[in-house]
Amino acid sequence: METLILNGNSKKNLKLLIDLAKELGFTAKHLTQEEIEEIGLMEAIKQGRTNKFVDVDAFKEKMKK
Repeated sequence: METLILNGNSKKNLKLLIDLAKELGFTAKHLTQEEIEEIGLMEAIKQGRTNKFVDVDAFKEKMKK
């Protein structure tokens, strides 16, 4: 499965694209601002995961600066 996210300022043009996607047999969904933020947070968490342990003392010192 592949996913494409389009972002635009024209509701008319976005509706046109959604209608075209449906005509071509794709599913289309309008995302709320909250859903967009959740996707961004999820991606940030995935990118930040390294499976390495963090030295707590070094982290605390770095946060003090």
